Amino acid sequence: MATQAGTAPGTAAEPGGTGRTRASAKGEQTRARLVAAARTLLAGDGAGRFTTRNVAALCGVSHGMCHYHFANRTDLIVAVVEDIRPEWITPLEEAVAGPGGYAERAERVLALLTRPESPDLARLHAALHWLALNDERVRASLEAEYARWRSAFVRLFRRLAEERGDGADPVPLGEAFAAAVDGLAAIGSLDGTVDAGRVLRTLLDSLSAPTSPEA
Repeated sequence: MATQAGTAPGTAAEPGGTGRTRASAKGEQTRARLVAAARTLLAGDGAGRFTTRNVAALCGVSHGMCHYHFANRTDLIVAVVEDIRPEWITPLEEAVAGPGGYAERAERVLALLTRPESPDLARLHAALHWLALNDERVRASLEAEYARWRSAFVRLFRRLAEERGDGADPVPLGEAFAAAVDGLAAIGSLDGTVDAGRVLRTLLDSLSAPTSPEA
């Protein structure tokens, strides 16, 4: 079968753009491999050896190929921030948005929060926090993710306020609970004797208790 001049079979000139689709899929696979390699490097060595050259070497591609997909080191770090979202933010959002009233949603949230965090994810968060101290774009990206994470707790307490109709402000309640969760995670990384489930349930019950009417 004849092809266009200078175009080999299997390229974008084929009907339906098969070649372009294959090239795009291959490019996405390479990009995903680079992000996975970046995660591995950050979880293993923190930020100490994190360079695009080291990521490319771990991935088994050329340094130039790494920069084809990511203009610089910061672009790659931001991609990692986005890549871990399904592992800690998305499940929380789904727990809050799921069926049932406040009580059912709160139980799902508590079950999720008391599930042990994987060591790799914990180390990744630590490395990303360190990198954010010296890179404004990384800081902004991580800040946006935490804002999204905190907003899920605000939505949980908004559901409670809607059920009661008592005019309670869900923002400080959600923010307070989010801060407690974050603090307990830090404490738990150093002291495994803290009963995070009991602490969080006690706090959640306190925050969700009806406000006493003023005298």
